[in-house]
Amino acid sequence: MAGTLNKVMLIGNLGKDPEILHFDNGGSIVKFPLATSETYTNRDGQRVTNTEWHNIVISAKGLTDVAHKYLKKGHKVYLEGKIKTRKWQDQAGADRYTTDVQVNQMTMLTSRAESEGMSSDDSSNYAAPNASQPDPVQNTGNPAPAAAINQEEDDLPF
Repeated sequence: MAGTLNKVMLIGNLGKDPEILHFDNGGSIVKFPLATSETYTNRDGQRVTNTEWHNIVISAKGLTDVAHKYLKKGHKVYLEGKIKTRKWQDQAGADRYTTDVQVNQMTMLTSRAESEGMSSDDSSNYAAPNASQPDPVQNTGNPAPAAAINQEEDDLPF
């Protein structure tokens, strides 16, 4: 293979509300932590959940405003981007490194109805789905026709 590839695809839940930073040149970025979880049963029959945290950075012009306006802590989101490692120095002058996922595509997976039920200080378990609530996407074997989807629930600007 002649080339290389740096591509990340994540589906996870926001660990806190997005933070927006504005720059003098008019640009801005949005940052937030994203949790992805993997659950399995170990040899002893116990369910084990491993959660990985990712530092998310969005700098694409259209996505920053949408992410800041519509994403909240606990929301589920699909992100595509690339891994970027930054080197910086702490107050003691020691070299430090931070690895971020720089996002260039985003799809919000939390519905508007679910979003209205969450508060920004919701302390629910956002690393794993709540077992008491049914999964909003259920395969009944009979897919709904496209015309049956309620377009009024979509509050996205595009």
